[in-house]
Amino acid sequence: MSNRISRRFMLTAGASAILLAPLAEPASAQTQSKKPKSKYWRKKVRFQTNEKPGTIIVDTNTKYLYYVEGNNRATRYGVGVGREGFGWSGTVKVGRKAEWPSWRPPATMIARERRKGRILPAYMKGGPNNPLGARALYLYRGGRDTIFRIHGTNQPWTIGQNMSSGCIRMMNKDVEHLYKRADVGSKVIVIGPSGRGADKLYTDRGQDLLGSIFGG
Repeated sequence: MSNRISRRFMLTAGASAILLAPLAEPASAQTQSKKPKSKYWRKKVRFQTNEKPGTIIVDTNTKYLYYVEGNNRATRYGVGVGREGFGWSGTVKVGRKAEWPSWRPPATMIARERRKGRILPAYMKGGPNNPLGARALYLYRGGRDTIFRIHGTNQPWTIGQNMSSGCIRMMNKDVEHLYKRADVGSKVIVIGPSGRGADKLYTDRGQDLLGSIFGG
């Protein structure tokens, strides 16, 4: 995996007006209860990679995020990823983290949505209705914010789909779980929607049953 972020990523990052959190309708008890397919539920898996424990690997092709444990094991989470035209790949780091993060949509996003008849707030404080969900890990490269995040969502049924503007979204309970384990400075490798290079980076050998039962 090259340390260079793909050209598509660089072009997309330049279009900062549309790269923050995906839009979301206010959450309700009914929508919050919807879950993605069971294959995207959090699992312990048998996992082979040369990456060090603590590394995060996001495969946007398979819609999985892996937290490398070591000893040929990882925790696998289902994720939602960028819709067509918003895919990217590269190696970044967790630059900072936030609990119940606030959201400030850029002015160009506000203007674009207004033309569609949708009014966005200039600022939305953190909470259950916020598109960034319960937690956010801000992805940096070279000390600069890429504008992409790994974050929660109040639309859990979108996990496993191409729905976002380039951010990696997780169920709130999963992003809370990852948040406790991933430190600022953690390496994050994102594999693009083509899946190119995944076979050289890791092998997922399926669920670790004992680890899933006893390791949480």
